[in-house]
Amino acid sequence: MAENMYSIKKSRIPSKFEALLPIVVLLVILIPNYIFHWGIDPHIPIVIAAAVGMMVGRLCGYSYNAMLAGMLNTINRTMEAMLILMLVGCLTASWILSGTIPAIVYYGLNFLSPKIFLPVGLILCVTIGLACGSAWTTTATLGVAFMSMGAGLGINPAITAGMCISGAAMGDKLSPLSDSTNLAAGVSETNLFDHINAMLTTTVPSFFIALFIYGGISFFMTSKNYDDQIALELQQTLNEHFELSPILLIPALVIILVAFFRIPAIPGIFISSITGFIFALIFQKSGVIDCIISAHYGYSASTENELADALLNRGGMNAMMWTINLAIVAIGFGGLMEKIGIVESLLGKLVHKIKGVFSLILITMVTSLFCNLSMCDQYLALIIPASMYKDLYDKHGLARNLLSRTLEDMGTLWSPMIPWTSCGAHHTAMLGVSPVQYFPFAFIPLVTPVVALVAAYFGRLIFYADGTQTGLFFKRLKKRAPAFAPDYSLEISLAALEKIRGEKDEEEK
Repeated sequence: MAENMYSIKKSRIPSKFEALLPIVVLLVILIPNYIFHWGIDPHIPIVIAAAVGMMVGRLCGYSYNAMLAGMLNTINRTMEAMLILMLVGCLTASWILSGTIPAIVYYGLNFLSPKIFLPVGLILCVTIGLACGSAWTTTATLGVAFMSMGAGLGINPAITAGMCISGAAMGDKLSPLSDSTNLAAGVSETNLFDHINAMLTTTVPSFFIALFIYGGISFFMTSKNYDDQIALELQQTLNEHFELSPILLIPALVIILVAFFRIPAIPGIFISSITGFIFALIFQKSGVIDCIISAHYGYSASTENELADALLNRGGMNAMMWTINLAIVAIGFGGLMEKIGIVESLLGKLVHKIKGVFSLILITMVTSLFCNLSMCDQYLALIIPASMYKDLYDKHGLARNLLSRTLEDMGTLWSPMIPWTSCGAHHTAMLGVSPVQYFPFAFIPLVTPVVALVAAYFGRLIFYADGTQTGLFFKRLKKRAPAFAPDYSLEISLAALEKIRGEKDEEEK
């Protein structure tokens, strides 16, 4: 019988040339797009690259059904993250409509002064990034304001931009509203708040190191012609359009309580969204219809202040569809690359060099960096390493939130550091400074992977599948609640952990 596209024959791993074809096609479209500003979103280029990948898969003996199943299975495993992203859009809208995000910005700007400009700016950028879940929005609002204020202080624009990038990236990384944070947890198949708790262990030490450095720069800097007019105008605009009060910070505290009590992400975000809309009804005199429309389409305002408009006109379930569409096609592409062995062909030799936890974390970071550099997108820098290495984390008895933390330590934080990624291009447009210039001064993205790697080398900050973990300064195991993982993962990782510890006990005897 003649073979058709649905038949199955013996398959093989693609050659290096074949494996590179889909990636080259993607780069040929995306890199010139970012250089010449064609305005092409990455969705269709990824679809085209996936089509080339399927052709390669057919040449290597994979059936259409097998390749499609590989894509759909990968997408299916991240559908909870997609639902969370939709609710995050509603939550963002509720925090704006209620006045929560405007209140955070309004009160935060009161703490600025020349001698502490950089450290306070870092804290404010982190706060706004946490509140809105978007590094892009943070640099488009506070980032723009801080660049002008920094110029008035005579600070090197690259230093101010590095501070803005550090704070925005950290806030985005730790925010339950962030698409990349939800995606990293989703592709690693762990709980959102387990993921955030794991990230705190590397990001918080990096934050204090960066805070100390920025504080030193700011303290010894001579200030002249300090101009805070931009911040004052933003505060005035927010005060005119919202009834501001410290009580409006309560919806933001609700999400902290949700994380503290380990409430699952979907009901937790829903609770915080409802709280925000209730506050909008009470304090901003919004109507029920306003809340429903805002939850769907986001907040809409025309304040005649560009910074305020950039901050306020966002949110809503509908606004998350761009990200969700990109995540679906990117995850499908990653599933295809995994299924037909493209990633194994290109990076498979790295797997054989993994001898322990340190090398596993290092290779995960190297792969994330490779994906950022070669595929121009942080989503792929999260998705592809997760699909490659999650089984290895299980075989080493490790928790899935250690994988998700490692993905973000490099995949998310380093995306703004590369000029031809979508993040690098956006931040360059907003801040007027190239990643090549602010790279040496973006201390949180620079320091966090170093903290993670040094800690792992000495057996610190390691999370195991049974809930035990080591601290930053002590290697002694502490018992915590186990991070969520699928049943099949827990079965493999717990058995592996028992075997590893049994072998270690034998060696000590």
